[in-house]
Amino acid sequence: MLACWQPGPPGFEVECRLSSVSGWSSPIAPEFLMTLRRHLIELLSDAPRSVSSIAREMGLPRRDAEADLRHALRSAVAAGHHVEVVPARCKDCGFVFGDDRLAKPGRCPSCKGSRLFEPQIRLILLLLVCLFVARAVDAQTMRIVNATVVDVATGELRRGSTIVVQGNRITSVGSTTTDSGGQVVDATGVYVIPGLWDMHTHAFFGDSSPDGRDLILPLFIANGVTSIRDMGSSLDEILRARADVAAHTLLGPRMIVSGPMLDGPKVSFPASIAITTPAVGRETVDSLKRRGVDFIKIQSGVPRDAYFAIADEAKKVGVRFEGHVPDAIRASEAITAGQRTFEHLIGIFEASSPDEDKYITDKYDGGTKRPGVFLKTYDPVREARIIQQIAAAGVWQCPTLFWERGQWLVDVVDAANDPDLAYAAKSWVARWPASRASILKGLASDPRPVRSEFVEHELAIIRKLHTAHVPFLAGTDTPAGVDVIPGISLHLELERFVAAGFTPLEALRTATLNPAVFYGKTGDYGSVQAGRVADLVMLSANPLSDIKKTRAIVGVVVDGRYLSSTDLDRLRARLKETAANR
Repeated sequence: MLACWQPGPPGFEVECRLSSVSGWSSPIAPEFLMTLRRHLIELLSDAPRSVSSIAREMGLPRRDAEADLRHALRSAVAAGHHVEVVPARCKDCGFVFGDDRLAKPGRCPSCKGSRLFEPQIRLILLLLVCLFVARAVDAQTMRIVNATVVDVATGELRRGSTIVVQGNRITSVGSTTTDSGGQVVDATGVYVIPGLWDMHTHAFFGDSSPDGRDLILPLFIANGVTSIRDMGSSLDEILRARADVAAHTLLGPRMIVSGPMLDGPKVSFPASIAITTPAVGRETVDSLKRRGVDFIKIQSGVPRDAYFAIADEAKKVGVRFEGHVPDAIRASEAITAGQRTFEHLIGIFEASSPDEDKYITDKYDGGTKRPGVFLKTYDPVREARIIQQIAAAGVWQCPTLFWERGQWLVDVVDAANDPDLAYAAKSWVARWPASRASILKGLASDPRPVRSEFVEHELAIIRKLHTAHVPFLAGTDTPAGVDVIPGISLHLELERFVAAGFTPLEALRTATLNPAVFYGKTGDYGSVQAGRVADLVMLSANPLSDIKKTRAIVGVVVDGRYLSSTDLDRLRARLKETAANR
């Protein structure tokens, strides 16, 4: 943060504050700040002048005042900065001048003292300072030297690498570089992986919505999760947060969002829209598309006829639909309809049973679909058939394995002894006992040995899908459930993939390369290569030797902005304090 409190015209104090994202410092060279400070003092101490003369004195291009102002605004936004203009205060009587009282230069209307800059000149002056900073940031180079780059496609470790970042893009990765100057980060002994993705989140969901901006989203960054696919949140809140993160005025991950979920006539969860008829389904798809969502999220309760209408309308307007295989739909029908993902393995359980036709008139919430029923009617031949169909169609699986285990074995979850409990909002922890009781009464009402067997059965399904080359995405369903903490739970999800038989490299791909492939954005994300967006996680140990080492985070680069180990420590301390007061 650059904060300047310098004397303005005699008798007045003028404050100019240039802030970067949520309190973490902008990578501006100290010598530049000294130059900027000198210019700022000179400009705020002199008599008012034209915008053009100010631009010339600061060494900016000679162009008309309006062009300078427009460029300043654009550059400020692109650099992730905002300018807070604090009205001048009369030092004689304390009167605060609002912008409407400063249409012309004049004396304090309260005590008739000292003159003040014309506000328009003052505002433009601040914007020109911002332009100067924005250009310096845009031109800033960061070099991460002596790093071991982890190639998540091949598993190769490229030791002694230098990663050059210009703005928010990686410009080169290699053993040598011709670039010089800028910020240098010594990464000796550090392993660098692409930024992580959590592909199933609910950042603004029900009672946890108030915690979205200042706890949930920053927790992702503190844990190296630089992008998320949000599968159900309050529409206005998630759209606002997505825009603010993109503008770098809010610390959080890049967001791919669905807005509210499409559910049945009786919705089961917050952030849901009740779909009662095919017409309502179509209207909802059209409305969400107009609002700018990235995809449509399907929940379990969507009626059968409405589901097919939603699928058809989504194709017409050019938006993907993803999520649960609804209770009333067969997995094979969802594949044919073009559903892009299956969440939680739903649909596969039903298709692996001779009772599938009966299940489409049943349901999980309030129905009889339970682990014991699925295990009792399990048919490996039918299972092999649906796996073959899924593989042939390339339907992505986001199994949320950590959440699944925590759901079926919720009575085993020992949240009180979780070493990361301090990051959970106090209000979340207070609600967990009720959530646990509700789950045990409904979904997890089978005896614990049956539920334990089903958890192992899910891992066996994962192994078979993986053997059939079905693609996977890592997702957590955070912060829903009990002790599923944002950011942290993604690392635990990777551990569950390894428990299912994935190698650490294969598990790592589900949260790095695979999301980039899923979105057709391998030129932007999913690897540490030239041209990619600079989303990086720096680790003190090799994650290919032990997937748990993805938690050994000593640095994060999010959209080109570097958070050092010290920055992360401060961020985590702040998040613990925030959680304790929620």
